[in-house]
Amino acid sequence: MFTGIVRELGQVVSIEQSEQQAHLSVTAPGLAPGLEIGDSIAVDGCCLTAVEIDGQTISFDLSLETLSRSALGALGPGRGVNLEPALRAGESLGGHYVQGHVDAVGRVRSLEREGDGVRMWIELPPEVLRYCAEKGSLTVAGVSLTIAELGDDEVAVALIPHTLDVTTLGNAEPGDLLNLEADVIAKYVERLLPGRTEV
Repeated sequence: MFTGIVRELGQVVSIEQSEQQAHLSVTAPGLAPGLEIGDSIAVDGCCLTAVEIDGQTISFDLSLETLSRSALGALGPGRGVNLEPALRAGESLGGHYVQGHVDAVGRVRSLEREGDGVRMWIELPPEVLRYCAEKGSLTVAGVSLTIAELGDDEVAVALIPHTLDVTTLGNAEPGDLLNLEADVIAKYVERLLPGRTEV
């Protein structure tokens, strides 16, 4: 489990792909020394298992499911990625409950300056938009964000200067693809409602 609070901005070293899987390696000087094989890391919001650790480089195997649901397959050497290690007992829950299970990929529609921050509009597929509510939570590229505004097929999120500085969202441009994870609580509420009984 994660919180959507990025701990380090990593960089892709390589990604080797076949038809059924891929092998991704990223540098993470701050995180790598404290990790062990088998540890979970959210990479741009995607929960991955560390399969190799070589100095400052962490490597992961990507399944066909991961490649089909996320934008990780489009990464190339030198690209920045948001990194967060799994939450440990006793640590602060600063964002919201994030599973690292990407639901779909969204697309940056526009960026609007708001003082030192940015309002980012993101096109969302219906299967994610249905779980969105104004002032609710949405994970975008592994970053816990609050929905500022809802449109017919998009949402707006307000990015403060700190978020722009310490995550890949500071370099986002219109057309960029971003991993999305809807609030898991909304999913469970929807699942339970059809089966509810009157008391």
